[in-house]
Amino acid sequence: MWDRLWINTHLATMTDAGPYGAIRDAAIASAGGKIAWVGPQAELPGAPEALTSEVIDLAGRWVTPGLIDCHTHLVYGGNRAREFELRLEGASYEEIARAGGGIRNTVKATRAASEEELRAGALPRLKSLLAEGVTTIEIKSGYGLNLETELKQLRVARGLGADLPVTISTTFLGAHALPPEFEGDGDGYIDAVCAMMPEIAKSGLADVVDAFCENIGFSYEQTKRVFQTARDNGLPVKLHADQLSDLDGAKLAADFSALSADHLEYTSDAGAQAMAAAGTVAVLLPGAFYFLRETKQPPMDAFRSAGVPIAIATDCNPGSSPATSLLLMLNMACTLFRMTPEEALLGVTRHGAQALGLQDSRGTLEVGKAADLCIWEIESPAELAYRIGFNPLLTSVKDGRDVELGN
Repeated sequence: MWDRLWINTHLATMTDAGPYGAIRDAAIASAGGKIAWVGPQAELPGAPEALTSEVIDLAGRWVTPGLIDCHTHLVYGGNRAREFELRLEGASYEEIARAGGGIRNTVKATRAASEEELRAGALPRLKSLLAEGVTTIEIKSGYGLNLETELKQLRVARGLGADLPVTISTTFLGAHALPPEFEGDGDGYIDAVCAMMPEIAKSGLADVVDAFCENIGFSYEQTKRVFQTARDNGLPVKLHADQLSDLDGAKLAADFSALSADHLEYTSDAGAQAMAAAGTVAVLLPGAFYFLRETKQPPMDAFRSAGVPIAIATDCNPGSSPATSLLLMLNMACTLFRMTPEEALLGVTRHGAQALGLQDSRGTLEVGKAADLCIWEIESPAELAYRIGFNPLLTSVKDGRDVELGN
């Protein structure tokens, strides 16, 4: 009947059925890469050996959905360690960007790198995340700022999904920063981004379109033009919003039914309410908050009271969050943003899936969804957010098969 059956386990299904959607003394089965059965082991429709040719006894270990990192800039050239030093010497992120550093430094390195060089740089970062149970990840472009390099980044991102057991969601982030050849001409560059969109859509390399709506990025009106062009080309949107100031980015994202709005430290109550009405997920990025030594916390109470789903991600990037540990982000979300361990775990499972538009196939342990599982050596799910620098993953399962990362 089934390909595999895991027994003697506890399940954190991450559904609405009580805290963590927990089912103790449970079993879970897969068939054809999908979850075929979930429930108390006592309710199995027969003896385990009669239901499948492979029975795995987990001896009381916990199982969660495979983890989802829904916001990364994983593919890039070079690094920005010198800027890290400059910030410690007193320069702000905004000052470095306005002086021609920041994203532009990474653009220069990424334009110069070959696809193989970009892949070689991204591979260890991705393997680090997969070793902690990540089975689905979003990867943005945005370090090319011209059509040729943006497509190069997206091809590398797609290729990583062919090389490793992970689902890749790709995002076109052409409106990330102003390239040097458009110095002083933001509107002209937005014209160029919009002109790229038909080719991006035709290539099939991007699932979503993103933009950076900020004083050091692009204005509300410029971002609106990008979103309208994305809509015209049949691509959904998400937004870097309200990270350094409130430009009504959250409301703009909601107006376009964005999958998510991300960062959100300066989002207003009205912005949170608009997101809730639109079903837009709030993606919080505690790694960037920590690395940039920010002090303005996202409006957690406003998100909770409005009923906005809250996701968590690494924001893995060379400038503001060189992080390759999603488990660490769980702890940071709890300690820096006062999230509960359950909220944090929802943020990298069910709500992370929703932020990518993948909620029908991933994010919870339910029949019919992908058999993406994490098997943990823990006594309770809260341990995943409690520990720092510790990985209790026994193994992860992708589409019903154990994940082997190799060297």
